Amino acid sequence: MAQDFQRIRELGIRTVRTAVRWHLIEATPGVYDFKSLKFSLDKAEELNIEVVLDILHFGCPEHIDFFSELFPEQFAGFTTALADFLRSRGVRKPMLAPVNEISYFSWAGGDKAAVFPFGIGRGDELKRNLVRAAVASSEVLLRDLPGVRLIAPEPVIHIVGDPEIPGDDEEARLYTLAQFQSWDMLSGRLAPELGGDPRYLDIIGVNYYARNEWVHNSGPLTRDDPRWRPFHRILRDVWERYRRPLFVAETGTEDDARADWFDYVCDEVAQAISEGIPVHGICLYPILNHPGWDDDRHCHNGLFDYADDFGNREVHQPLAEALLRQQKRFSLNPSATHDEQKHRSDLLFPPPVGVRIPTASAPDEQVRPE
Repeated sequence: MAQDFQRIRELGIRTVRTAVRWHLIEATPGVYDFKSLKFSLDKAEELNIEVVLDILHFGCPEHIDFFSELFPEQFAGFTTALADFLRSRGVRKPMLAPVNEISYFSWAGGDKAAVFPFGIGRGDELKRNLVRAAVASSEVLLRDLPGVRLIAPEPVIHIVGDPEIPGDDEEARLYTLAQFQSWDMLSGRLAPELGGDPRYLDIIGVNYYARNEWVHNSGPLTRDDPRWRPFHRILRDVWERYRRPLFVAETGTEDDARADWFDYVCDEVAQAISEGIPVHGICLYPILNHPGWDDDRHCHNGLFDYADDFGNREVHQPLAEALLRQQKRFSLNPSATHDEQKHRSDLLFPPPVGVRIPTASAPDEQVRPE
């Protein structure tokens, strides 16, 4: 980890998004050991790297049941311990994501049994409990960490209907609307009984991959397809709905397409910024190649490859060159990063509209082919 932090520092990266790794910290219920997180934060501090923390990024201790009515309370307890730890370190203006990708998590873990908790047909149930947990965690953070900024990362999607199926355009449109469901719940716009409030929707993280646009119940869209929706328009959709500062919380692809995809995303972000949409950064995911989630294949999707016995990593040169080229392109104003929205404005909700959501969630990560 220390070597990796040094590598990214040398490539001009000054911010890292990572998880606190709850399963390492609370292996025994109610007993918190922050040794692993302390090491990460110490190394980042030595190199003047800002750390954006995900509190729950899919993984949890073995004693946690995501479907349990006790889960939100347990998560709030962990968040309280984490806030105490960060406060003891004198962390100023921390940036934390209580729950990462509620939509994808509930789809993959609640509907498709692709990740823990391996539920089938329980996506809506899991989503509602994850929102309750995010609300409880957000309240703790706002109470215990003055100046905290809350991040809500979710996948954005665009789906078109199959022209061979009558009425499929409407099904695709409704499915696309599902991408807003978690943000709406978190802010209290939808299902207010879950405890959502506009205060909890602070900074929006947009996760976007090449596979996030597809034909309903069919194959992916490609960028040369006239039905492809340019990314800057998707960013505008999110901005116009919530009027919250944005950043691209995840983006990337595999193999030789990595540099080209990164350039495309940067082009689209530049276009969005030119149109007045406040996009404050782009998070390259992943920074390291890794084994496939369900098949252990060697995924060539990062900037750096697996480490050798001495910790050395081969760099994917085309992506490194694209990264350095795009860094020069964007001029940053660090003073605006945290303080642009000192007071979270009210969300302007339109009159309630009945919408049928045909699926609980919005997938974005590739999982089992079936």
